[in-house]
Amino acid sequence: MVVIVGLGSELWEFVGQNPGYGSTAILALLVVLLLAREWFSRVWRRFVILRRQRRAYSLERGALPFLEAQGFFIEAVQARTHYRLLVDGEPEDIELRVDFIVRKRGRRFAADVKTGTEAPRLRNPATRRQLLEYQLAYEVDGVLLVDMEGKAIRCVQFPED
Repeated sequence: MVVIVGLGSELWEFVGQNPGYGSTAILALLVVLLLAREWFSRVWRRFVILRRQRRAYSLERGALPFLEAQGFFIEAVQARTHYRLLVDGEPEDIELRVDFIVRKRGRRFAADVKTGTEAPRLRNPATRRQLLEYQLAYEVDGVLLVDMEGKAIRCVQFPED
């Protein structure tokens, strides 16, 4: 601490004796502080994102036993499928992956696991579009929205008419 204070006082003494360096030193200090702030901001954002991803992964891992405890038979995990769109008359192959394909009482479902506060809500347009895509691509009886935060399973069906 004494060394830092000593260096600081020597620096101010030097700046006082050489007035042209004062504004340069202040500008340099300001640039260093702004760069440090930007660096810490990026590190913090990355930390928050990684923490959220770890939490989501942990909750999603619990989905399989949760579904089984609710009476669902797990048919497939990370089930992949393909379907084809026509874009301006040209075929476009789409690959899709859903968290689970499950069965219960003779009915087959695509199960999508969600975490967080917004994703599990059916009012979220992105969630609805994703569930509709699963319904069509996997040709299932319905889609399950598995909310691991709220420990709830919602069966979503899109009317055909």
